[in-house]
Amino acid sequence: MPFISKDWRSPGEEWVKTEEGWEKKKILECGRQGLQQENMETMRLVEEDKENYIPDSLAIQEFHSKKTGYDGAVQPHCHITIKCTREIAGFNGLSDAFKRLDFRNAVHDVRRFNYICKLLDLLITQKLTMLSGCAQKVLFNMLEEVAYQVSASQQNIHMLNKLLRQLRIMIDCACWGRPLGSTLLWEQHLRTINRILSIANHIQIREPGDDVFPKLQNLPEECVREVLLRLADHKDLESSGKAYSVMQRLVDEQRIWRELCRFHFTPQQISFVLESSPPRTDWQNVYHKLRKSFGLREEYAEMIQLCRNCRCLFWKSIGHPCIADQDPEFQEKLENVDKSSLHVPIPPQAFLKFFSL
Repeated sequence: MPFISKDWRSPGEEWVKTEEGWEKKKILECGRQGLQQENMETMRLVEEDKENYIPDSLAIQEFHSKKTGYDGAVQPHCHITIKCTREIAGFNGLSDAFKRLDFRNAVHDVRRFNYICKLLDLLITQKLTMLSGCAQKVLFNMLEEVAYQVSASQQNIHMLNKLLRQLRIMIDCACWGRPLGSTLLWEQHLRTINRILSIANHIQIREPGDDVFPKLQNLPEECVREVLLRLADHKDLESSGKAYSVMQRLVDEQRIWRELCRFHFTPQQISFVLESSPPRTDWQNVYHKLRKSFGLREEYAEMIQLCRNCRCLFWKSIGHPCIADQDPEFQEKLENVDKSSLHVPIPPQAFLKFFSL
């Protein structure tokens, strides 16, 4: 019979039982204190009627309109191993990173919504079959939060539909009749997917009442043009043109497409395409040629940042407990260093490269 004793190398982990299973205490502490209570409340509502559960958009919006600050809690951050050595054989877990960075609640922040949706898009289309069971569970929970946010805000419905469409394609490409992995785990995933589909199918766009003024149609043409100039996606421009005749006329203006070209592409790229274009420039055609040749620029209101001092991932607007702020000797070494160069923005594609997928 083997002798079981305490491991002298480490005191081990403290685990806490939650509604979603056992979780490490240090991960639960890294984020909002009310996260567990909110999750328990959401799960309770769903468990009451799994088959007929239809979320009330107004109730969800009120539910998630609470304070999103982190007063009294550890700032969401995640230490990672950049390079393995003989002394350091690190492993970065994707599911732990999602929890430590509080991705599930970050969905409800308009600045981070597009970043997280792009990350979900990459995971569903390219990495879904490579994820661990725990990472898959976190991914589907995040997708459910996206559905709640879209239902409450009445915005970005096309992004939710795109993610669900890609998810259906991946599930239909099953191996031996079902997706790879635990049967029990995928039964739980399918129940989550059915809840997400139920939310998506019951989203209804509420038009403003007759007493709401001014409406979009009442705005001066100059104001509508300024709105269109701030759209960064050609699909949004084309959809806006179908709203009413004034917007269609404005969308056809050359200035709209010229500014869109200048936003996404460098002057050198634009000059390269203009050299092969006819004398009378059609900026809409130029934009599509540039898009096919060079791809579109990705722009996010907020991205995950990497701190070079402590090898830590964090949200820029929240910050993180950095070693430079705690060690006076370390601060002296950084006196002549440009502080802006110490924090590196991490796009979604680069974020996934930190993990073994």
